[in-house]
Amino acid sequence: MSDLPSEPTPTGPPPPELRFIKRLVTVLTATMIAGLLTIIVLLVIRLAAPPPRLPALPANIALPAGAEVAALTFGDGFIVVVTKAGEVLIYAANGTLRQSLKP
Repeated sequence: MSDLPSEPTPTGPPPPELRFIKRLVTVLTATMIAGLLTIIVLLVIRLAAPPPRLPALPANIALPAGAEVAALTFGDGFIVVVTKAGEVLIYAANGTLRQSLKP
């Protein structure tokens, strides 16, 4: 019915290059699955953990006149405020000024 020649069917084992490529694809697939599972497990562990406790803040912190806060950092028993002018103010945990460093 068809005048087109049929494709030859391969006989015998596949060539070594094809077997090597199949192994590479299998290893790559297993590596990608392991990596995806690792990412999922890490996300579940991170998201299931309770958020870190924020430090206790004093009722107020008195900044110098005209100072604007650029950054705020909490340490163990102290608070560091960096102003937009570059001044570093170190406060005790109760809000009293300990030290002032000017640029």
